[in-house]
Amino acid sequence: MRHGKKHNHLSRTHSHREAMLSNMASSLILHKRIETTVAKAKALRKFVEPILTRSKEDNDLNRKITFRDLQDVPTMKELFGIVADRIASRPGGYTRIIKLGNRAGDNAETCLIELVDFNETLLSATEEKATKTRRSRRGGGGKKADTDGDFATTVESTPVAVAAVPTAEAQVEAADLTPIVGEPADVTPTTEEADVDAAETDTTPSASTDEAADEDKPKQS
Repeated sequence: MRHGKKHNHLSRTHSHREAMLSNMASSLILHKRIETTVAKAKALRKFVEPILTRSKEDNDLNRKITFRDLQDVPTMKELFGIVADRIASRPGGYTRIIKLGNRAGDNAETCLIELVDFNETLLSATEEKATKTRRSRRGGGGKKADTDGDFATTVESTPVAVAAVPTAEAQVEAADLTPIVGEPADVTPTTEEADVDAAETDTTPSASTDEAADEDKPKQS
């Protein structure tokens, strides 16, 4: 039983395993990403990250220890020349494992292991996300100022409309209090009716005087 054995031998001898991890680390440093199985990627991450940490400080001791593990001159130049400058500000976690699914032949779980600081697509997406302003319920300073401005405009324009309402009501009340001009017109007689009445008034007394004169005359026998 191998209970509590956290070291994955990968079904290889010690020398075979060390040589395989050294070659995989060199390929990762040169090409920045490689495709392999998840088990090998996890073993490679434990192997290569201490090497990347040592490359931040360029001295003879770190170069000797790093060359002992890598055994490749072009990889050493790439590591201390380009990779070390890119990962200088990162305190750890230099690699990323992205699972790709199972392999068609033996159904092994495959993945992509890459250096985090050399994935231009994800870095550009992170920068764009950082530059975007975050909207929150509490941080609406500009929007609140605009709302206050709109409210002030509404308050200023409201008294004008309110002042116009009493004027219209006063006009309605004045119209109700004004006398109706058409009603007295029915009482006042027209010119023709006045002439007729005057004529009747003039003719009536004359008729009565003629009758009185006839009565005063003595009757002739």
